Amino acid sequence: MQANPQIAEAERRAVAPEAKTLTEVLWLRARYGASATHLHLWEDDEQATTIIHGELLQGAAAVARGLAFHGVGRGDAVAIMLPTGAEFFFTFFGTLLAGAVPVPIYPPFRADKIEEYAERQTAILANAEARLLVTFRQAERLAWLLKPRVRSLAGVVTAEQLARTFSFPPSLDTGTTDERADFARADDIALIQYTSGSTGNPRGIVLTHANLLANLRAIGEGVAVRADDVTICWLPLYHDMGLIGCWLFSLYFGLPIVVLSPVAFLRRPERWLWAFHRHHGTLSPAPNFAYELCARKVPEAALAGLDLSSWRVALNGAEPISVETLARFTERYARYGFRAEAMMPVYGLAECTVALTFAPVGRPPRIDRIQRTLFQQERRAEPAAASESDALRFVSVGRALPEHEVRIVDDADQPLGERVEGHVQFRGPSAMQGYHRSPEATAAVRTADGWHLTGDLGYLAEGELFITGRTKDLIIKAGRNLYPQEIEEIAAEVEGVRRGCVAAFAVPEPKTGSEALVLVAE
Repeated sequence: MQANPQIAEAERRAVAPEAKTLTEVLWLRARYGASATHLHLWEDDEQATTIIHGELLQGAAAVARGLAFHGVGRGDAVAIMLPTGAEFFFTFFGTLLAGAVPVPIYPPFRADKIEEYAERQTAILANAEARLLVTFRQAERLAWLLKPRVRSLAGVVTAEQLARTFSFPPSLDTGTTDERADFARADDIALIQYTSGSTGNPRGIVLTHANLLANLRAIGEGVAVRADDVTICWLPLYHDMGLIGCWLFSLYFGLPIVVLSPVAFLRRPERWLWAFHRHHGTLSPAPNFAYELCARKVPEAALAGLDLSSWRVALNGAEPISVETLARFTERYARYGFRAEAMMPVYGLAECTVALTFAPVGRPPRIDRIQRTLFQQERRAEPAAASESDALRFVSVGRALPEHEVRIVDDADQPLGERVEGHVQFRGPSAMQGYHRSPEATAAVRTADGWHLTGDLGYLAEGELFITGRTKDLIIKAGRNLYPQEIEEIAAEVEGVRRGCVAAFAVPEPKTGSEALVLVAE
């Protein structure tokens, strides 16, 4: 593959390509660009905290000392229950510098859900065999309530306590070249990322440094990363898209990143948009609902003077992509400089680190109109005529990233031809090592020839992937395959029904055994 000159230039500036681990990436950043801006943390609309590369290493080293004091050793799991803020970034890399394994978990948000929250976090902490839980002062009491339930948990400490007690003096010592080898090895576990699931059966996805760096480099190819790129992120840092796709990606390529909290975005979505205006942002990933929220809920008065012309790649993924949302967002924000070709539908999953397929840079989203009856009855995705008003529409999420592969198979794992719906499988260097302490679950998603099951349905057309739904969500009614997302989209158009508060699913009918369609709306 011919090298992309923009990527080559960014990599020369970044000096990260020689790194084999995340800790080496951080060391190289602080060694050769200690004073370069890394993070802009916006706590509100008026005040931002800036963190340079050298400060990130210094803060992480202080945390590493504190972890060692608390008995954390190489290979130990450290649970990180922190909101978006400087403490999260220091603690994550401090855990890696200590030779331990970070396990990000989401902090509590609602007082009326504390019992449910505690049950789920107990299951995660027990599965991870967490040695220490790092939290914040407001959640410290809850964290101590979790401790008796988890046998491996030796203690609970706040990030503030770690940093205050073991901080470095103002002068920064980044060490010698030889010290980099002591941090970690490429095949060491760098992260255990927990996916959504039942409280009793959490799945921790085990990723090595090599997995993470392979995915970061592939993402760089996918977005044609440039040396002048600026990342904008409001996504939660305990989630793979925010943690890896935003933050670690930016660190690897030496890009400044502007970070808002998820709460700040949800309260006033326009804050995300104004971050592009203030910082000339160019890159940002988000789920489909974020674009829908901005398209429908942001008042016009909050956008006066907004300029989005610098936004060159708006990645849309992590959940089903709505054709209507793409059109609504693009149409509304065109007057503010947003270009249709900036919207990039993507597909990924935590089992592939985060990213798997990207649509081409600079091309407006590709929408496939296919014959409804043929697809629902025979699973063939044939193009519909322009006169067919009931055609199904699916969005292309592009091709597999470099060094990764995607295929569509039938129920017997046999490859299918183009425009035939089947199960989506993948393989590549970003594939997880497995589910933590769950060999049966790991075996269930791997084939004998090294492919990984995604749990998604889709088809290929001209080499591009179209996701049609989840295998477990498919509704079969009267011999037809029905897709919940389409039903939910239609129901959301009914007056009085809130978009995003609709669920379509099937339940067995007691007498016949066939599936009955159930629609719940708020």
